[in-house]
Amino acid sequence: MIIFWLIGLQVVGQNQSSELYCNANVEVGAERTSTYLDNLNGLKVGLVGNQSSLVNEVHLVDTLLSLNIDIVKIFSPEHGFRGKADAGEKVNSGQDSKTGLPIISLYGNNKKPSSEQMDGIDIMIFDIQDVGARFYTYISTLHYVMEACSEKGIKLIVLDRPNPNGHYVDGPVLDLKYKSFVGMHPIPVVHGLSIGEYAKMINGEKWLGEEKVCDLLVIPCEGWDHTKFYRLPIKPSPNLPNMLSIYLYPSLCFFEGTVVSIGRGTKTPFQVIGHPDYSKGTYSFTPQPAAGAKNPKLNGANCQGLRFLEQDIKTIRNYRKLRISWLIDFYRSLNIKDKYFLSNNFINLLAGTDKLKAQILKGCSVTQIRESWQDSLSKFRLKRKQYLLYKDFD
Repeated sequence: MIIFWLIGLQVVGQNQSSELYCNANVEVGAERTSTYLDNLNGLKVGLVGNQSSLVNEVHLVDTLLSLNIDIVKIFSPEHGFRGKADAGEKVNSGQDSKTGLPIISLYGNNKKPSSEQMDGIDIMIFDIQDVGARFYTYISTLHYVMEACSEKGIKLIVLDRPNPNGHYVDGPVLDLKYKSFVGMHPIPVVHGLSIGEYAKMINGEKWLGEEKVCDLLVIPCEGWDHTKFYRLPIKPSPNLPNMLSIYLYPSLCFFEGTVVSIGRGTKTPFQVIGHPDYSKGTYSFTPQPAAGAKNPKLNGANCQGLRFLEQDIKTIRNYRKLRISWLIDFYRSLNIKDKYFLSNNFINLLAGTDKLKAQILKGCSVTQIRESWQDSLSKFRLKRKQYLLYKDFD
């Protein structure tokens, strides 16, 4: 709502020209109003959305209200309805300043809409831009919304959007012993599914529970498939400000479970990595409190490390693998053994397994680590094909 489009993605990195992306030919699910309005007329509508829920630069809430759709409640995920909160920060419920509609936070202690919060709703809409990594929590919010809809017998419409990392699949598959809000399902770190395809998988794999099925309608995108690249028109969360950060995010997020900074509290989050004691650094930065990073890791410390802003974005995008070599290199260079990993073992939740940490501590190579993923990845790829709505990558 208001002027969300004015905080769109910054252009950083080489070769980010429009010809690299298919946007001119893409119509996201939310824009295809004629395909779903008949499902909403005369019903009281709940909407799960944030600052990315746009229809041609107008917020979906405004669009639907202008079409006389009766929206009664808004639900917001991590980072809030306007997308300004820190990762992990408590997001309070409240009221939208423009429409007066109640906003219910789906984060903190209220990750799943309660039965009472669902009262008065006839149908739900989910429209949030995902980035295609298991630990990006919007897909966990999707699960809880589907579960709540199933329990109340409420239909859910998922308005699909392209996955900017939907051109590959990679990483360790989650062991359910490490299930958490940053990883709820047995999928790899990079799952290669749009949010609509992911919703179909949640239903099809009975991840809501054996007796639960969500009455689901997915409105697909047009003009996009898994062979094409889509540039997000607005940053999906405070610390993913551009396409470079979005492409690097699946690889760099592992550092959140270590003593190393990924640039939160700088102007280039998820585009730099560093630590005060990294001896091979060619770049330095100092994290400072900022919007979206009120208490960044290594706050005020001069970090030596690497930056990726000058690297060719096509090369980074088309690598199509997690770059765990960076994680191993910093571990070996800092030479602090298990103190490299945070004591809360957050690395295991991010990886979805305790094996990655154990392999790094043992001194395993990138090749050895990657080989340990392949059997489960092959099984996932076969499962994934059952739920695809779009042409797949090779």
